[in-house]
Amino acid sequence: MDFDPISYGAAADGVQDDSHAIQAAVDACSEAGGGRVVLRAGKTYRSASLHLKSFVELHLENGSRLKASPVLEDYFRPDQPVTGPASGVGTPVTGKPSYVFLYACGAQHLRITGPGVIDGSGDAFVRRVSPWYVTGDFYPRPTLVYLEKCEHVTVRDTVMCNVAFWTLHLGGCTDVLVDAIRILNPLDVANSDGIDVDHSRHVRIRDCHIECADDCICMKNTLGNREYPHTRDVIVSGCTLISTSAALKIGTEGVDDFENIIFSDCTIDASNRGLSIQVRDRGCVRNVMFDHISVRTRRFAESWWGCAEPIAVTAVDRASDNPGGTIENVRFTHIDCEGENGAVLYGLPGRIRDIRMEDVSIRLTKSSRWPKDCYDLRPGVGMEVVRRRSVPLLVHEVEGLELKDMHLTGFDGEKAEPETW
Repeated sequence: MDFDPISYGAAADGVQDDSHAIQAAVDACSEAGGGRVVLRAGKTYRSASLHLKSFVELHLENGSRLKASPVLEDYFRPDQPVTGPASGVGTPVTGKPSYVFLYACGAQHLRITGPGVIDGSGDAFVRRVSPWYVTGDFYPRPTLVYLEKCEHVTVRDTVMCNVAFWTLHLGGCTDVLVDAIRILNPLDVANSDGIDVDHSRHVRIRDCHIECADDCICMKNTLGNREYPHTRDVIVSGCTLISTSAALKIGTEGVDDFENIIFSDCTIDASNRGLSIQVRDRGCVRNVMFDHISVRTRRFAESWWGCAEPIAVTAVDRASDNPGGTIENVRFTHIDCEGENGAVLYGLPGRIRDIRMEDVSIRLTKSSRWPKDCYDLRPGVGMEVVRRRSVPLLVHEVEGLELKDMHLTGFDGEKAEPETW
C-alpha cells in the first residue's frame, strides 16, 4: 500500500514546510502494518527532522527531491530535552539526541529506496575557512540519515548529497544492506563522511559511488554507542570512491573491537588516502581483508589529514592515559596503487602483527603541487606530519610481516625495496 504525503497536505513546492505531512504519511503507513511512503517525481519536499518507523519504505521516485531544512531550529538539539519517539536517538559524537534529518531507533524492516535525491542543505551550516576547505561553527552539524538499533535495513538506489556532517550513520544496527546508492558531497566540506558503520553487525555495502571530504566508508566503534556490540561481519564490495581523507577506513574511533571485515573489488581515485586502519583507542582490529582494489592517490591541501598514502596502517596511543589496541591478521591481496606517496605500516612495539601483502603494486608519481616526502601519523601522543623521503613501502615495528610478489617503483621509475623506519 502506498501513502502519498500530498494527500496529507504536502505542498511539494520546495518552499513550504512539508514535514508534518510527510510524518503523517509515515505514521499512517506504520499503523497500517507497513507499505511505502512515496515522494512523487518532479516534486521537491522541504522538511524538518523526520522519524522513520518499522515496516515503512520511504521511496523517492526518479526526479523527486527531499530537501532538509536550512534552519537549525528544525532539528533535534543535543542541549534540549526530547520526548516521544525521538528520545535517545541522534549522532553520538557529543551525545544523544542531536542534529539529525532522517532517523529511526529500534525499527525493523525499514527501507529507504528509489533514485530520487535526499539533499542535506549543507551550505546553510558551514563557512569557508580557507580556499581549501569549509567547516561549521558548531560540532556536530546535522547528520543526514542516522539509524540506531535497527534490524533488517535496506538502503537502495538513492542519491544523497550536499551534507554538512556524516551522511549515512548506522549505529548499533544488525542485518543492513546498502546497495547502489550515490553519495555526492563537496570535496571541501570537513566531516562530510559517506557511510559510517558504528557498532553494527552483518552489514553489506555494495556497488555504491561515493564522493566526499573525510572518509567514504568508515568502520567505527564510538563511545556514544558503546551500549551495542562491536562492529563485525562487514562486507564492502564493488564501490567507486573519491575522498579528501581515506576512501576505505577502520578507525580512528575504536573503543571496542573490529573483526571479520572484507573490502573487495573497489576502485579508489584521486583520494588523499586509499586503505587505512587507524587504531588509537583500546579496541583491536583483527581478521581484515583488502582484495582486488585499485588505488590512485593525490595529496590535497595541508589542512587535510593524510599525505596521499595508498595504504596506511598505524597503531599508536590517542592519549597518554588511553593506550591503543592491536592490529592483527590483515591481508592485502591483488592491490594496485599509484600516487604521490607510498604505503606506511607504523606501530608502537607489539601493536601490529601478522600482516600479509601479496601481489601488491605501488608506483610513485607526482601529480599535485603540494609537498611530498612526508607521512601523516596523526592523531596520537607525539604523532604529527613527519618529513621523510617518500618510498613505496615504509615499515616500523611490525611483527610477522609477510611480503610476496611485491612490485615497488620509486619516483625515478626504478624498482625499490621496502624500507624500515
